[in-house]
Amino acid sequence: MENKMELSIIILNWNSLNYLKRCLSSIINNVSDDINKEIILIDNGSNDGSISYLKNNYPNILLIENSCNKGVAFARNQGLAIARGEYLLLLDVDTYIHKNAIEKMIETMEYDERIGLCGPKLIGVDGKMEYSCREFLTIMSKIYRQLPAKLQDIFLKKEELRDWPHDSLREVGYVVGACQLIRKQALLGAGLLDSRMFYGVEEVDFCLRIWKKGWKVVYNPEALVMHVGQRLGRRKIFHRLQLEHIKSLILFFYKGKYLFKAPSILELKNMTI
Repeated sequence: MENKMELSIIILNWNSLNYLKRCLSSIINNVSDDINKEIILIDNGSNDGSISYLKNNYPNILLIENSCNKGVAFARNQGLAIARGEYLLLLDVDTYIHKNAIEKMIETMEYDERIGLCGPKLIGVDGKMEYSCREFLTIMSKIYRQLPAKLQDIFLKKEELRDWPHDSLREVGYVVGACQLIRKQALLGAGLLDSRMFYGVEEVDFCLRIWKKGWKVVYNPEALVMHVGQRLGRRKIFHRLQLEHIKSLILFFYKGKYLFKAPSILELKNMTI
């Protein structure tokens, strides 16, 4: 009898071979062999040798090849649709998993069956913590993030929990999409990512729907994942992604029916589903 699949790791790749090599290495070296797992990789039309590298070095990875860039949400949904795991890990290709990070997130979710999604502490290559768990954004959030760093510290303090030491388990509005562990049962209730969101805020929208379905979103600082943060070099590509991000934001606020006053966790908990 085949063992139950515990974990599906879903990675999205687009011309990121160097990041991909390190990401896969971190999974192989730092996720316990005791966890029955599968790796699903969706490639969004890479032309940098990623496909041949995968086929030559990781033939057991489930590979979905798109002929072009289908966007973040659409491609991740392709992986989620075939994932067999009880827990589903959405992982950016520019991440590096530290030892036992995934195990600690799974333990957290097994301890509390109402947790639908868990995020780790993200750190940069310099070891500095990223503000990766937050309250829900507003239209003003996007304006504040264009300000100098010192002003961001003031205006984004509350939303990004900048005064909180990030040293304990905490319920949060959402965690950024670089690394999210999702309970399969919660996904079945909330539905897939909104594939109309090509680039950006699809994870915010998903976490909001998780809360509205009666599940919780939590941040676990004991789970550590390094997030490099890719730099997009070509101006035309960057310009297109900016436009797609704006379109996703418009859709998010339209669906959420708010602009300036974001829903709080308390309000979401008291909602009648």
